[in-house]
Amino acid sequence: MTESSFGQTGAAAGFRKIVVALDFSPASEQALTLARTQFPGAQLRIVHVTDARVVTTPDLMGGVTPVSDPALLQTLEHADASRLDRLWREGEEVEQLVGDPVTGIVDAAERWGADLIVMGTHHQGALEHFFMGSTAEKVLARSAVPVLAVPVSGRR
Repeated sequence: MTESSFGQTGAAAGFRKIVVALDFSPASEQALTLARTQFPGAQLRIVHVTDARVVTTPDLMGGVTPVSDPALLQTLEHADASRLDRLWREGEEVEQLVGDPVTGIVDAAERWGADLIVMGTHHQGALEHFFMGSTAEKVLARSAVPVLAVPVSGRR
């Protein structure tokens, strides 16, 4: 992607505070690279939400019920923190949350006063998309902050 793809970049384009949503997928790592290169001078905050739903199961009342030991969620949090430590750079901020990824990303961006959310989007199967939807689509629908969804290069 070239600078002309976005017009002005970085702080000159009005994007001074950018949240980069990171789920460790190739698409989200590509989004992080794009934010670093296309928005020079902007302050970056890398936000990762450990999805608490992985240790739950739907119940008959429409809610969720924990299915395992709470230590599993702590193990996931520690593993995610280690991965974040390897990806952030000096001058960037990192925020790790636990819960629903869509809510976490939107709330973190609004709380921090972000001008833009940059996140990866990746192909899902039709059945998965029907039942789960796309996190990027849901963030786009709920966010008052503009969202730049970055697809994985080389895939359609």
